[in-house]
Amino acid sequence: MTTHQKQSRSLPGTVALVAGGTRGGGRGIAVELGAAGATVYVSGRSSTSGRSDLDRPETVEETAELVTAAGGTGIAVRTDHSRPEQVQALVERISDEQDGRLDVLVNCVWGGDPLTDWSHPLWEQDLDQGFRLLRRAVDTHIITSRFALPLLIARRRGLVVEVTDGNSARYRGSFFYDLAKSSVIRLAVAQAAELRLFDVAAVALTPGFLRSEALLDHFGVTEANWRDGAAKDPHFAYSESPAYLGRAVVALAADPDILARTGRALATWGLSKEYGFTDADGSRPDFAAHWAETLEAEIGPMGEPL
Repeated sequence: MTTHQKQSRSLPGTVALVAGGTRGGGRGIAVELGAAGATVYVSGRSSTSGRSDLDRPETVEETAELVTAAGGTGIAVRTDHSRPEQVQALVERISDEQDGRLDVLVNCVWGGDPLTDWSHPLWEQDLDQGFRLLRRAVDTHIITSRFALPLLIARRRGLVVEVTDGNSARYRGSFFYDLAKSSVIRLAVAQAAELRLFDVAAVALTPGFLRSEALLDHFGVTEANWRDGAAKDPHFAYSESPAYLGRAVVALAADPDILARTGRALATWGLSKEYGFTDADGSRPDFAAHWAETLEAEIGPMGEPL
């Protein structure tokens, strides 16, 4: 039996909320939680009833269907996580439908790609655009935790996963982007400190070079032939699928000693070695090792985990 087969059905009866589960890492997490037997509420702004301003084709309904097809129960709820009243309604629905139960909260809301300015320093950036990025990438996580945490606290158990980019103090190349991703790590640290008394863990988790739908489109490939993208960028050969991130979350959620990790900034490549799971193709991508071998001389060290 493979490690992934052991993970399958490892979370029967678990109720999870994946905020920002429409696509990319959020979708990968939701589907893998479903494959482990969980009931997964998938929330985000893109729905069959209308796209978000990102204008991507993926929807929360599509992700929920994939969760169910994987063996779980997927429930789509269109939600703008920057709107407290919508998030409160979402959490109240979960409480009503699941008898107050919520075991796993994944804060994966992003939506900041079109707002990230990679070309200019802070003093040349548009402030309104930068603050919109922070609103989407940080405020949404705070709002969601504000309303969802009482459900975990009431059960005196559970896990909060804050999905970020990078697990070290290395500058990420754009002022507001760096501030957003670093802040998400601090959200995990702060929640861990406040939740420890209630036996609820909180961690930050980063993937490596993630093959989101948008990135596949950028390289003109699909998940089936993604390796062809390395012709445009050799680093793409060391990328990972959203399933790898999802399996990391499943491993954490199923760990009876998860409190030993609370407050830490974790990475898919490290957790793969510790828990033994693989990516969807059976590989174990290690972007930190690739960085040290090929990128460190040019960009600098990735840095030690925070």
